[in-house]
Amino acid sequence: MLLYRPRCHRPDCGVKTTIQCAAEVLKAGGVVLHATEGIWGLACDPWSASAVEEILSIKQRPAEKGLIVIGAKATDFAPQLAGVDAAARKQIVASWPGRHTWILPDVTYPEVVRGFRETLACRVPGHAQARALCTQFGGTLVSTSANVTGVPAITQAAEARQQFAALVDYLLPGEVGKVGTASVIHGLDGAILR
Repeated sequence: MLLYRPRCHRPDCGVKTTIQCAAEVLKAGGVVLHATEGIWGLACDPWSASAVEEILSIKQRPAEKGLIVIGAKATDFAPQLAGVDAAARKQIVASWPGRHTWILPDVTYPEVVRGFRETLACRVPGHAQARALCTQFGGTLVSTSANVTGVPAITQAAEARQQFAALVDYLLPGEVGKVGTASVIHGLDGAILR
């Protein structure tokens, strides 16, 4: 796949920012390489079956493992949060924005995104650019670590570009936060799953 070269690099283009370019690619069913709190990630529209399949292929990831979905704010996950009790909902919302992913009840997202379960891995990232990407896109996004399954995730922009630029449709310029590791995944039973 060729690296998407957005029109915004031309002075006469109406698209003014790289975030707008990335959102345009996502809306067209593309895959975007982007920074998160601590690692680089691969993003796509969770409702685009071909984009989700492309990410799974790039990562060599079994669909049964499911994928994380990120949003710009907690209300992006209102239907999922409605399925948990008030105390749990308060704890989850208090952890966002942040590097905390929660496994919440859901049957609305595509099965392949959910890993064929009745739950969804949800996060409001503690990374302003990742949240801005969701806002510009106009909804939630699949966002999974930019690595082949079993290989350590990437924290450096140069490494992300070298390994994945030719495999994605757009590389959103950015920097990861200071964490250097993937998000913590919480089960509703209190278990730390990662």
